[in-house]
Amino acid sequence: MLYYKNMPIIEPVIRPPAEANSFLLQITTGCSANTCTFCGAYKGKPFKVKPLDEILGDIQSYANYNPKVRKVFLMDGDALVLNNSKLIPILEALNQAFPRLTRIAAYANGDQICSRTNEELKTLVSLKLKLFYIGLETGSQEILNDVHKKPTVAEMVQGVIAAQKAEIKSSVIVLLGIGGKEKSKLHIQETIKALNVMQPKLLSFLSLMLVPGTPLYEEYRKGRFNPIDSKDLLIESYEILKGLDCKQTIFRCNHASNYLPLEGRLPADKDRLLRDLSEGISGKQGLKPELFRGL
Repeated sequence: MLYYKNMPIIEPVIRPPAEANSFLLQITTGCSANTCTFCGAYKGKPFKVKPLDEILGDIQSYANYNPKVRKVFLMDGDALVLNNSKLIPILEALNQAFPRLTRIAAYANGDQICSRTNEELKTLVSLKLKLFYIGLETGSQEILNDVHKKPTVAEMVQGVIAAQKAEIKSSVIVLLGIGGKEKSKLHIQETIKALNVMQPKLLSFLSLMLVPGTPLYEEYRKGRFNPIDSKDLLIESYEILKGLDCKQTIFRCNHASNYLPLEGRLPADKDRLLRDLSEGISGKQGLKPELFRGL
C-alpha cells in the first residue's frame, strides 16, 4: 500500500499524464470490467467501492495538507460506476474542502455516461466534474470484441455526445496498433468514423504495449497476434489524422508509448502534424528508441 501525502492508496496508481498535479482521490479500486486482453493495469486488484466515510476522511486529510487544491482526479478506473446518489456526496465534500477547486476529472465508460440523464450529468457539472477520459481504443466493434472490451463503440460515441451536451469535456483515447497487422486498416477506417461523429474536445493517441501476463501477450507469444512495428504505428497515426474532420479538438500524441511526440489543434495544425508524421515515416525526423513491446 502506498501512502500519498499521508493518505493510503491501494496500488497500482493509474492516472492520465495531464493529471500529474491533481489531487488523486481513490473512490474505487480496480476496474469493474477488467476484461480487456491488452490491459494489465488492474490484474490482481479486485474491484470494490471504498466506504464513503473512508473517502470523506481521505478528502479531509488532504485538505489539511493542501487546502489550495485546484484539480482533482477520481481513481481508479471506474469512478463513474457509482450512481449519482453515491457520487454527489463525494463531489460536495470536495467542493467544501477545497475553496479554489476548478475542475474534477475521472475515467468513464460510454455505458456509464449513457445510463445518466442530461439532468443528472448537469448536476455533476454543477459540482465541477467537468472532464471524462474515455478509452475508445478503436472505432471497430470487431476489434473491441477481439480484445473483450465491454463498452461498445456505439455506447462510447453516444457517451461523448451526451457528455458534451451537458457541457462535460471528453478526452478520447485511441490505441494505435490494437488491431495488429491483420486489422490495421479496419482500425484506421472505423476509428476515423467514430471520432468524426464524436467530435471530442481532447484527443490522444497511445501506442499498444504488449504487457507480459496479459491475454493479448499470450496471443502474441503463441503467434496468434501480429503486432505492428514503429513505422506502421506512425502510418496508423498519419492515416487516422488525415481522415479526421474535427472542428475544434486539441490533439496530443506525447505519451511515453509514442515514438514521435506531437501536439496541436485540429483543424488548424493538421497539415503540420501530417508533415511531421510523414517525415517520421520517411526517416527524416528522429524517433524515440524502440520501446519494449514483447518483440
